[in-house]
Amino acid sequence: MKLLVNKDIRNFFLAISVILAAFLLLAQAIFLLLYQCFSVWLLLLALFTAGAIWLVCFRYFNRQNRLLEQAVSQINASLAGDTDARIECDSEGELYRLFHSINSLAAVLNAHAQKQLQEKEFLKNTISDISHQLKTPLAALNIYNGLLLDESEELSAVREFAALSERELDRMETLVQNLLKITRLDAGSVILEKNPENVSDMMRDIELHFAYRAGQEQKEILLSGPDNVSLLCDRGWLLEAIDNLVKNALDHTKCGDTVRIEWKSLSCAIQITVRDNGLGIHPEDLHHIFKRFYRSRFAPEGSQDRQGIGLGLPLSKAIVEAHGGIIEVDSALGKGAVFTMTFLM
Repeated sequence: MKLLVNKDIRNFFLAISVILAAFLLLAQAIFLLLYQCFSVWLLLLALFTAGAIWLVCFRYFNRQNRLLEQAVSQINASLAGDTDARIECDSEGELYRLFHSINSLAAVLNAHAQKQLQEKEFLKNTISDISHQLKTPLAALNIYNGLLLDESEELSAVREFAALSERELDRMETLVQNLLKITRLDAGSVILEKNPENVSDMMRDIELHFAYRAGQEQKEILLSGPDNVSLLCDRGWLLEAIDNLVKNALDHTKCGDTVRIEWKSLSCAIQITVRDNGLGIHPEDLHHIFKRFYRSRFAPEGSQDRQGIGLGLPLSKAIVEAHGGIIEVDSALGKGAVFTMTFLM
């Protein structure tokens, strides 16, 4: 029998048989000493009891063996790639606890495998996006350098094409730097040096940073908030996150528009808002603007970020979330956009 191939089970049934045989012999010997005769009824009763015990044990071990075979079958199916393979464990007992643990392990392994597939797909898409983003400035640089060679005798033309080349090089540098920053944040290799920082002072630094550009484009940056609000943060990283939001606002506003930076202290959080009265965001874009390399197909004519690389807002989101905060956006076409960062205290 297949069940008795197992050495431990075979030894168990052998031990049961020896014990029953010893019991029968001992009982007959005692009966013979007491009554001076051999008992057929005692023999039949002992044989019936032995048979019943054998049958019950056999049925139990046979059932356990079938359960184990089913479990092995499901494990092999899982190893073969069937992500839905699971062992039935709807009863109580140690064996079912083991099956439940195996099912949990399979679920965890499947989740890790799925995550690895997603990461590979993300890496493939990211490399494709980087190649696409670098292709445009590299092609432009080749054209400008060719024109520089052709116009080498005209100083004004040389300066113009040199300026254009510098702009494309700046785009490439920004792309690489932002990618490195986002990668470090994703990998958890950035150690934020958090200190209590005055929010009002930080916002004035941002206003000063964009003052020249705002003046050149005849736009206004307005600050609004109390002077005594303090936030535990890494000043450099958080300034970069808000810088990207203000730059995005300036990119999507026209001459005479306003960018407002507001902050306030709530009962258990600090909120910083960057709002503008510019071109707004198309409803289809609202759920995608924090995706890397996302470029809207509804970019309005007045927008200045047509040559953008789609990493500023994702970087801001990564920085805010690294601080334990959340960032939200609300907008309507022609009525501007509002970016709200909330940090729990």
